[in-house]
Amino acid sequence: MNVSAKFVNIEDLRRAARRAMPKVMFDFVDGGANGEWTQRRNQSEFERILFDPRVLVDVSRRDQSTTVFGQKVDTPIIIAPTGLTSIAWPNAELLAARAARRAGAGLALSTYASNSIEEIAGTGVTPRWFQLYVSTNRRWTHELIDRAQASGYQALAITVDTQVPSMRERNVRNGYRARRRLTLGTAIDFASRVGWLYRFLKGPRPAYGNMESIRASTAGQFVALGDRVSRDLDPSLSWQDIADFRTRWQGPLLLKGVVSTRDVARALDLGVDGFIVSNHGGRQLDYAPSSIEVLPEIVDACGGRAEVFLDSGVRRGSDVVKAIALGARAVLIGRAYVYGVGAGGEAGVDHVFRILRDEIDKCLALIGVPCLSQLGREHLRLPTCGP
Repeated sequence: MNVSAKFVNIEDLRRAARRAMPKVMFDFVDGGANGEWTQRRNQSEFERILFDPRVLVDVSRRDQSTTVFGQKVDTPIIIAPTGLTSIAWPNAELLAARAARRAGAGLALSTYASNSIEEIAGTGVTPRWFQLYVSTNRRWTHELIDRAQASGYQALAITVDTQVPSMRERNVRNGYRARRRLTLGTAIDFASRVGWLYRFLKGPRPAYGNMESIRASTAGQFVALGDRVSRDLDPSLSWQDIADFRTRWQGPLLLKGVVSTRDVARALDLGVDGFIVSNHGGRQLDYAPSSIEVLPEIVDACGGRAEVFLDSGVRRGSDVVKAIALGARAVLIGRAYVYGVGAGGEAGVDHVFRILRDEIDKCLALIGVPCLSQLGREHLRLPTCGP
């Protein structure tokens, strides 16, 4: 599939993924919490930030590399942790890891990824992080941490904004959280996506790669997989747990899901090394602030004591440039890469990187900044007040 000739931006890939995937699967990827206000704001707030371009700057040679905890990456992009991504394409995280390695980017693997900790380590992608959902089964949680450590993952990112499962209305309407058989309409929808259905039947079937006993043998069992995740989340997660994980993990420790400066000082005092400013892509709390609007506040609150990353809403290379200018070390992309894999498998993820890297490169040139490391807030015109 020649994705390069057909899709010129991430939205093109989104539309292609929508055509290729059954509705229930696409909506699981594409949807947000409740009325999806925060999900929309994640993107609209990027649009309110303008550039303040410089001219007559030599931009004949450009460099978009950066460092992540001292490790160089060729582009400031990290594949975000996404769960059960094989509903879009078999072995989706494995394909993404190989694409990220070719692009000189990083990858953060979800606890509930379709491929295992060890499989992704085998690709050699680096930087390689493990994202931890803390389970009510603490023994299993500790085993995951130890497996990631043994497999050479350089950082542990603990998700802290999933105290309870959110209300994702698209999923409810599609029957994703209801214990019932597939409707005739849904069955027809599955059958009409011939390529997707062929890959599903051929296998490997969607599964939780780090939970070997959990695998969907039929399309209808996606429901059971989603229910299992909901039951595993531990609403008792506390600061004491972070302190315990800090002791257990030997390497950089990040908190993912921080959007308030009030949480920063305490985290730093416990030895947290980084923050992923994220509202879970608008999939948890609706009417939470967008990640990009709180990013500079979190950066300032860290005072150089931690590395800060941004997740949620990135769809353009210019979004990446804006985030770096506001103090992010790199950005994480979730839906953007899943659209790519849903549209074209591994080639689709390669194309996501081509699109974003090219957009970053052109943006740097046109604002008169030859090196990503030279970006600062002075290159932006920030909104003076909210809507």
